[in-house]
Amino acid sequence: MTGQAESQAWSSHEGAAALAAPVLAEKRRAFDWRVLLGFFLPILIALLWEAAVTFGVAQGRLVPPPSRILATLAALSETGELWTHVWATLWRILAGFAIGAAAGIVLGALSGANETIRRLLDPTLQALRAIPSIAWVPLFILWLGIFEASKVALIAVGVFFPVYLGIAGAILSVDRKLVEVGHVFRLSRTKLARRILLPAVLPEALIALRSGLGLGFMFVVAAEFMGASEGLGYLLVDGQQMGKPDQILAAIIAFALLGKIADSILVYSTKPLVRWQDTVRERL
Repeated sequence: MTGQAESQAWSSHEGAAALAAPVLAEKRRAFDWRVLLGFFLPILIALLWEAAVTFGVAQGRLVPPPSRILATLAALSETGELWTHVWATLWRILAGFAIGAAAGIVLGALSGANETIRRLLDPTLQALRAIPSIAWVPLFILWLGIFEASKVALIAVGVFFPVYLGIAGAILSVDRKLVEVGHVFRLSRTKLARRILLPAVLPEALIALRSGLGLGFMFVVAAEFMGASEGLGYLLVDGQQMGKPDQILAAIIAFALLGKIADSILVYSTKPLVRWQDTVRERL
C-alpha cells in the first residue's frame, strides 16, 4: 500500500512537470527584455557625470568622466596589460574558491548532520570567523611567503566561512516533517538523502556558494596587496601611488564586471540543479 501511494505521488508530480514543461521551455526561448533594466542605472549615472564634467559643473579631477575611464581601459587592453591583471586575479579567485568551497561544504555538512561534530567544531570556527581578513595577512606571509600560496590561502579563508554557515544552516533548517514522510515511506538513507534532504538543502547551498564567491572577490584585493606584481588589486595600488584616479576606477570597473560575470556563470551553471522549484520567480 505504501509503495502504491508513493508511486501515485511520483506519477502526479511527473504529470504536473510534463504539463509545465512546454510553458517553461517557451519562456526560456523568449528573450526577457527586463534584463536590460539592470543597465539603466549605471548608464544614466555615467551620462550625467560625463555631462557635468563636459559643461564645467564638475572638475572631474578626482573622479574622471566615463570617457577617460573607458580610454584608460582601452589603452590597458591594447597593450595586453589589462588581460594579464585580469587573468592573475581570476586564477587566484578560482583556486581560492575551489579550496574554500570544498572545505566549507565538507565541514558544513558534517556540522549540520552530526550534533557531536557541530559542538566540537562550531565554536572554534565561529571565533575564527570574527577575525578581520587583514589580520591573516602577516601570518600567511610568515607561513607561506609572499607568493601565490599565501594569496590563495587568504581567499580560501574568505570563501570558507559563508559556505560553511550556509551548508550547516541549510541542513539544520530542513523541515522535520519532510524527514518523517521519508521514514513513513520507508526510504533508505541513500534515497532519503537524494529525494528529500538534497532538494531541501540545495537552494540555500547555492546561495551560500554565491556569497562565498562574492567574498572571494573582496579578499582577493587584500591578497593582492601582499606584494603582488600582477592582478587588479595591484593595478589599484599602482594607480594610487602614481596618482591616477582613472586607473583606479578602471580597475574597480574591471572588478565589478569580472565579479558579475563569475556570479552569472555560477547561477546559470547550477540552475539545472534546482529546476524542480515551483517559485514565484520561475512562474513570472
